[in-house]
Amino acid sequence: MPEESTTTSKPKKRWFSVDRLSALKAFVVVIACLLGLRLFNLQVLSYTEYKALADGEHVFFQKLYPKRGNIYLRERGSEQSDQPYLLSVAGERLFPAVTDRQYQMLTANPRIISDPQGMANSLASILQVDTNELKDKLSKPDVPYIILKKKLTDEQVDQIKALNLTGLYFSEETYRFYPENELGGQIFGYVSNADKNKGKYGLEGYYNDILKGREGSLKFETDVVGALIPIGEKHVTEAVDGSDLVLTIDRVVQTTACTKLKAWVKQHGADGGSVVIMNPQTGAIVAMCSTPDFDPSEYGKVPLSTLPNPAIFTPYEPGSIFKPITVSIGIDLGKVSPDTTYNDTGELVFGKYTIRNSDRKAHGIQTMTDVLDKSLNTGTAFISKLVGLEDFRKYLKSYGFGAPTGIELDSEVGGNIASLDEKPEIYLATASFGQGISMTPLQITSAFSTIANGGVMMQPYIVDEVIKPDGTKVKTEPKEACRVKDKDGKCSGRVISTRTAALTGGMMVTVVEKGHGKQAAVKHYYVAGKTGTAEVARADGRGYQSGVTIGSFAGFAPVNNPRFAMLVKIDHPRDVTWAESSAAPLFGDLAKFLLTYYEVPYDYQEDVPPIHQKNK
Repeated sequence: MPEESTTTSKPKKRWFSVDRLSALKAFVVVIACLLGLRLFNLQVLSYTEYKALADGEHVFFQKLYPKRGNIYLRERGSEQSDQPYLLSVAGERLFPAVTDRQYQMLTANPRIISDPQGMANSLASILQVDTNELKDKLSKPDVPYIILKKKLTDEQVDQIKALNLTGLYFSEETYRFYPENELGGQIFGYVSNADKNKGKYGLEGYYNDILKGREGSLKFETDVVGALIPIGEKHVTEAVDGSDLVLTIDRVVQTTACTKLKAWVKQHGADGGSVVIMNPQTGAIVAMCSTPDFDPSEYGKVPLSTLPNPAIFTPYEPGSIFKPITVSIGIDLGKVSPDTTYNDTGELVFGKYTIRNSDRKAHGIQTMTDVLDKSLNTGTAFISKLVGLEDFRKYLKSYGFGAPTGIELDSEVGGNIASLDEKPEIYLATASFGQGISMTPLQITSAFSTIANGGVMMQPYIVDEVIKPDGTKVKTEPKEACRVKDKDGKCSGRVISTRTAALTGGMMVTVVEKGHGKQAAVKHYYVAGKTGTAEVARADGRGYQSGVTIGSFAGFAPVNNPRFAMLVKIDHPRDVTWAESSAAPLFGDLAKFLLTYYEVPYDYQEDVPPIHQKNK
């Protein structure tokens, strides 16, 4: 019998297994996720970039630039002037001290210039450039565009046009224009063309956001050849011009002060100087100038050290002009009166240190009025011991020393009274006559304005009003300064009492009439003031420079109803040593001008002041 087969057939192998199906699904999910991520990246994360690429093909976009605001100076008086002006109220006129101006720029296309040498010969003297350098620029046949000269004068434009040369082109550019050249460059600051037309220093820096306005834009759809699509999307955002500033600066006073300061510094061979004039009743700055100054339209041609405004940026140890401040503190606390006496032995000893008078003399029994008349260091050191460190420091802060005034100018500093945080009594003594502490010319002027204003400090300001593009005016209202707040967070500008201010002012009149300030006197007026000859600290902080002084005179007039407070500062005069010969005469000259300019009535008619007649 045949054997039966016992073999068993194997099941057919399937390619599309369950495992492979799962893997395929996972693969599809991964691909879908990747595509989703890619779309998310394109449509969300990179939307701006790809939209810009598309817009580059189908959208025209252009920025609309605003006009930067003007800065105006005020002027009283005659209607005759060689400058364009904008009429204002109450007989005053506004002169543009800073404005925009269109200048011509000369460019060339070297590709179509056949005779570079001949063109260079014709243009070099007009453009005031080197002939060979100009030829090299014009001898580039592969370059279609090159700038030859910016900010051409009208005369240069006319001369170039008369040559009728092929390949030259003119285009307009807008630059800041400063008609009041070197009469306040450090007040105005400048606009940096290299930094996106950003204002730097002074008013241009402080008010940059207000002056520059707001950019606009023009955007519309175009077809493939760049033509406007009439029914396409169109967006126009109008540019908003900058606001104008009207300053408290009086153009006549500013011009006079700056011109006289510059001549005086030159006469004495000094390193520089500053003048600050303030209305003590309002805090308005009437004039502020320093020398060396600079032309803001040529800011790149001066040393960087010339750009900041010394009146707010460069503190110095004031020396003896600080003594009326010390006297006022002593009187206000009831520690001394004008007739209080002390025995001046010519020196006072504080530990291992000895304070001496500048004349190295002993004067015997002296009153506090004598202390100012003769500028006795021992006298103010005597007062400081009676006052004490804590009260002295508190009053200095109330006067605004050690902190910026807050005036609307860029780069202001606050000076330094940190030495009064030290315990040794010598720091208090030296501070009493203006050594070991530093302050800016504006801070000193503000302090003397406080005495002139009956003991109330007004907030210094230099912008009288802001004129917005729609014509709306925002007026600056005078206000009391707030230097130190009480425990309830309240403060006022009251620094010393009205009585203290009157007594201190009267004592300063005797300085001008009988003391070291005689050359600051103005006939028929009572002028209050004080001289100060300050030493200059060494750069390494160890002692003072030999033979280097700063002469200052600070004061106000007339004493009973002051129209101005003023500081004159002369840096390192070479031909004189003392402030009574450097700063005081210029103060007197400017004071006489101001009293005449403001038509201030005489205090007395006699040639000799009644104060002297009573003493006879």
